[in-house]
Amino acid sequence: MMKKSASVTAPMVGFVCGLMLLTLLLLVAPRPAAAATAAEIDKKVDIALETLYARTPVAKELATVAKGVLVFPSILKAGLVVGGQYGEGALRVDGKTVGYYNTVAASYGLQIGAQTFGYAMFLMNDKALEYLEKSQGWEIGVGPTVVVVDKGKAGSLTTTSAKEDIYVFFFNQEGLMVGLGLQGSKITPIHPGK
Repeated sequence: MMKKSASVTAPMVGFVCGLMLLTLLLLVAPRPAAAATAAEIDKKVDIALETLYARTPVAKELATVAKGVLVFPSILKAGLVVGGQYGEGALRVDGKTVGYYNTVAASYGLQIGAQTFGYAMFLMNDKALEYLEKSQGWEIGVGPTVVVVDKGKAGSLTTTSAKEDIYVFFFNQEGLMVGLGLQGSKITPIHPGK
């Protein structure tokens, strides 16, 4: 009888410890006091693109032929079995901001930790750009073809070999959480203050 009681207690202890860890992560995770203004988002996007282009020359090369670049400079992701992520960014066309967006995702599974990262989506054709602009909430994985560019793929990617709708580059990853992904992320237009 004692063994049965101990085995029931162990999962409860794990659950309570996990709940305490999640609460701690939420309390110490950096977050803005309020939604960012358009000027704040634009400044962060400028810095993010400068950093990305300095570290990944092929991204700078793709920007010269892309129809638009959607940049999320800082996304916070945290999870303990159940997780979520959020970030705000801007769509640039011909180097000028034409819209603001947020990205939100929820996940469930074997996960624990918190991290921040950014990503830039290079929309390579009119179809991809129009899809983003017309959809009032685009879930990645539905619609245009999205290819995540890792270091290996970046070595062989050129403006002439880039035939997919959208190429994504991750950057500035910090924190303790394994894996980056976009599947299931929802991108929605926002209207930040000035």
